[in-house]
Amino acid sequence: MSDIGVVWIREDFRIENNAALSFATQNHNYVIALYIYNNFDYDNKREAQKWWLSKSLEIFKKDLSNYKINLQILKGNELDVFSKLKKKDKISIYWNKVYEPDVIAKGKKIRDIFLKNEINFKYFKGNILNEFQEVTKNDGTPFKVFTPFWRNAEQKYINSTPNKDYKIKKCINSKLFFKNCIEPKDILPKKNWFKKFENYWEVSEKKSKNILKNLLENKIKEYGSSRDIPSIEGTSKLSPYIKHGQIHVGTIWKKCNELKSKGIGYRKYINELGWREFSHSLINYFPEFLKGNFRKEFDRFPWVKNEKFLKAWKTGMTGYPIVDAGMRELYETGWMHNRIRMVVGSFLVKHLRINWTEGEKHFRNCLLDFNKANNVAQWQWVAGCGADAAPYFRIFNPILQGEKFDKDGIYVKKWVTELNKVPNKFIHKPWEMELQYQEAIKTIIGKDYPAPIVVHEKARESALNAFQSLKKK
Repeated sequence: MSDIGVVWIREDFRIENNAALSFATQNHNYVIALYIYNNFDYDNKREAQKWWLSKSLEIFKKDLSNYKINLQILKGNELDVFSKLKKKDKISIYWNKVYEPDVIAKGKKIRDIFLKNEINFKYFKGNILNEFQEVTKNDGTPFKVFTPFWRNAEQKYINSTPNKDYKIKKCINSKLFFKNCIEPKDILPKKNWFKKFENYWEVSEKKSKNILKNLLENKIKEYGSSRDIPSIEGTSKLSPYIKHGQIHVGTIWKKCNELKSKGIGYRKYINELGWREFSHSLINYFPEFLKGNFRKEFDRFPWVKNEKFLKAWKTGMTGYPIVDAGMRELYETGWMHNRIRMVVGSFLVKHLRINWTEGEKHFRNCLLDFNKANNVAQWQWVAGCGADAAPYFRIFNPILQGEKFDKDGIYVKKWVTELNKVPNKFIHKPWEMELQYQEAIKTIIGKDYPAPIVVHEKARESALNAFQSLKKK
């Protein structure tokens, strides 16, 4: 075996539970970590994630140096980079899998290159509980409904052989191999929008462990109910760390199952891991999911093109406080509370009847935790066109959602500061305040804060009529 092992890093910025990195250090005197930045995957598509990626590379580089491993970053296409490696280079390549159809297809081409050029390689299970092809119905066909999928998948994982405790061995010395490398800062977005993210996030494997520890010690018991209240830290906020592999879902599962008391909060959180598994299964068995409506009758749905309304939605200026709060939280922090994601998603596709793909694209660009499988599956769930979707006639009322989950308007007032003087009675429907009172608190609806761009009752009726039109054809 060659002296140099190269670990191709993608979504696995961690030391703990990193199969490829562990194997390389156990079998080579020298190990180099390689990240290939393909700007085609990011530019004008995933701007927010450029910041998280840059920070991940910066911190991981320091973490790896403790093991005498250099992290080198190349800019380019993975196929071009690997095509240049030859047998005479005397290196071996290792990587952990990523479960997206286009990534898997590219991986097959890369394997062909290595076989042709006689490069030793080995790949390992990625950041997932079960390989997606391991969870099927008894007849071998894939699940399309979450509950039976997760019942089977969870049992499959419980019954499987426990994962190895992957250990990282310190190398003899550090080495460099690749030329014309770039630095983490070279990946940052050109706009300064991202700088505010540093006020909200600390990007590191160590931080992900601390967040998980806090979840299990202080939040998991009430998670079942508190996760729906956007004004409190009731969710785990681990999603960006899971996406970029600062922590492995197997580690999360293990720590959760060490809890002595497993109540409804535990079950609700474990189910969230299940939804992630289900989404990855869907996009791999049904790759058309990534290209459009899974339910093809929605190809005939009468979507509305309205750039003015779309812009109002993106900028948090719809006139519906709970919707606007969510969209502003997204732009400010690169994250949005999960309950609010459903509310703003429903508002876009049902109140405004704008195609869900516009929302999916905006979230992809703004979310630090963007995950192709989760994002597409969740948007199709909200739109009613997915495999296991919410019925189209389930239309979230933004007023009632606000009153139920943000009763005192704490969340709204945090992000929609123009409404700070509005009393709780009107915080989710400020247009109902008498003009005289609006003037008294210097909050004129239509001037200081927009009037609703659509009327809920009329928008709901219009959406239901549009859905009925599908049944007539």
